[in-house]
Amino acid sequence: MTSAPEADWRLFRGDGEPRAVALPPAPPWRRFTPGRSVHPDMPYVIEEQHANIVNAALHLRRPLLVTGPAGTGKSSLAHAVAHELRLGDLLRWPVNSRSTVKDALYQYDAIGRLRETTLSRDRGEREPSIGTFVRLGPLGTALVPAATPRALLIDEMDKGDVDLPNDLLTVFEDGVYDIPELTRLPEDMADVEVQTLDHRGTVRVHQGVVQCAEFPVVVITSNGERDFPPAFLRRCVRLDLPVPDEERLRAIVAAHLGDAALGAADDLIEAFLRRRAPGELATDQLLNAVFLRTGGVDLDAEGLLDAVLHQLTGAM
Repeated sequence: MTSAPEADWRLFRGDGEPRAVALPPAPPWRRFTPGRSVHPDMPYVIEEQHANIVNAALHLRRPLLVTGPAGTGKSSLAHAVAHELRLGDLLRWPVNSRSTVKDALYQYDAIGRLRETTLSRDRGEREPSIGTFVRLGPLGTALVPAATPRALLIDEMDKGDVDLPNDLLTVFEDGVYDIPELTRLPEDMADVEVQTLDHRGTVRVHQGVVQCAEFPVVVITSNGERDFPPAFLRRCVRLDLPVPDEERLRAIVAAHLGDAALGAADDLIEAFLRRRAPGELATDQLLNAVFLRTGGVDLDAEGLLDAVLHQLTGAM
């Protein structure tokens, strides 16, 4: 099939001529609303056997360690659990090689406190509370005691330092941590209001200790790039998500774009399955292709399908 030279979907033409264009609606997963998660409230397509493992982790109050190739829905699972169980906005800790448990628990701005204290003294004003300079991180906020547990996504744990899993063991086992900068305060300053990650105001910390009332719903993702120590694995419930087969791919397309999109997706699903190898194509790439097709984009144009369904590994 050959595309028309002036197809309606071509917003940019590269001819140097400015023109007023109306951008079409974005895909559901790329629509942003201030104060709301970008993830749409859509069903999460999951096999019953895998959903049972999620439920086991919920009953046991244990972290759920989700492994699988890129694009199998590991992070989306955390959003789906938080949404279905009405646990509020998902807290997210994206792990990298510099991540530490301390930073995930809280951050203390000592320099900012020194500066503001000096300025307050110079102006003859009352010194600001130390709690103004303490902000809980994603893990620290998740452990704040509340009637309903929070949901926390620890994303790509295998990107972290080799000691990071072991550093989490005590927190996972006891559900408690302390803030040394607050534990050293005198008795008359035992209660301090500190900031939380999600800007929901402040929470009161007594004698520098935060102890959860209900262990948070923790979803940890890993791309399987390295193994974790046995002591860490023992404290987790493990779920390995396989790459979706054709039936599940069709269900995912229908869930995100509606049943009508399936009629335009047959050859795209076929091309996706033909090109896919573990770790080389992600399911959201197929969704991108189907969305473009249903929007009138000629995905048979030379090179366009290759650009959308590009491999995730290898040199660019």
